[in-house]
Parts: sequence; structure tokens; C-alpha cells
Amino acid sequence: MKKRSGIHHLVWLPALLVFAGGLLGGSGSVHAGGQINTGYFGGIAIKGYDPVAYFTKGRAMKGSEEFTHKWLGTPWHFANAKHLGLFAADPVKYAPQFGGYCADGVAYGQSTANVDPEAWRIIDGKLYLNYDKGAAAELEEVPGQINKAKTNWPNIKAKLAQ
Repeated sequence: MKKRSGIHHLVWLPALLVFAGGLLGGSGSVHAGGQINTGYFGGIAIKGYDPVAYFTKGRAMKGSEEFTHKWLGTPWHFANAKHLGLFAADPVKYAPQFGGYCADGVAYGQSTANVDPEAWRIIDGKLYLNYDKGAAAELEEVPGQINKAKTNWPNIKAKLAQ
């Protein structure tokens, strides 16, 4: 039997630790116990888009690492310091409903980490993100859709936290 040197362990041990860390506590599609959608990769809330811009600019706007605020254990990016300040003062006002998951999907009892930040609606002063623009239109046009999502969200959120 061939004797292996200690250097052999120095090669595979770090790789094993990185792999185990990814399985046990690495980045997934959610943070804060499933409350915030960070997409499939990246670990940034709502794919790095500025949630305040939907309200102040009326459009989806990519945020910057330079203006980052951590809320519910998740980093959020903003286009500027003013937006960061507005969010920090009242995150519930600006954060998307249902943790940034597809609001229309939540109405159907489903969640998807793959939302399109351009597929959004502000309805009754609340921001809703969706999988695509068709889902955004359905959310707004189908009577009771938001109420269905509100009813389904606690169960979906509990499943995401597992």
C-alpha cells in the first residue's frame, strides 16, 4: 500500500469544506428563513434591483453595491443614497410583497425564485413582482388574485423556510 503525504489532505480538505458549506448553509434562493427572494444565484434581494425606484421613478432600476442595506438578513441594493435612506427608514413600505416572489404564482399556491424585475405592479401602494409581464397583468386584472396570494403566502413562506 502506497503511503500518502500530508500534502494530499491539504488539497482535498478545503474542497470538501467548501462543498459541505454549500450544502449546509450556502446561498440558496432565499434568505431570512425564506422571507426574501434572492433568485437562484447572487444572494441579493430582488436580483439587485432598487425597490424604492419602482415608487419614485416608476420603473425598474438596477441598484449598486455601493448603496447596500441589510434587512431581514439579506442585502438590498439601491441606485443612490437617497433611496437607501428611504428604504432604511421604512422597509415595509418599499419592499415587494411576498418577499419578492412571483405574486401571481403565490396566488396559485406556488413560488418561483425566477422573477422578472421588469414585470411589476404597484397596487394600492404595494409593490408586486412577477415571473413575467403576463403574470403581472393577470395579478392586476383577475378579481381576488391578490387576496388569494395573501391567503397562500403563510403556507408558502413556511415551506420555503424548511
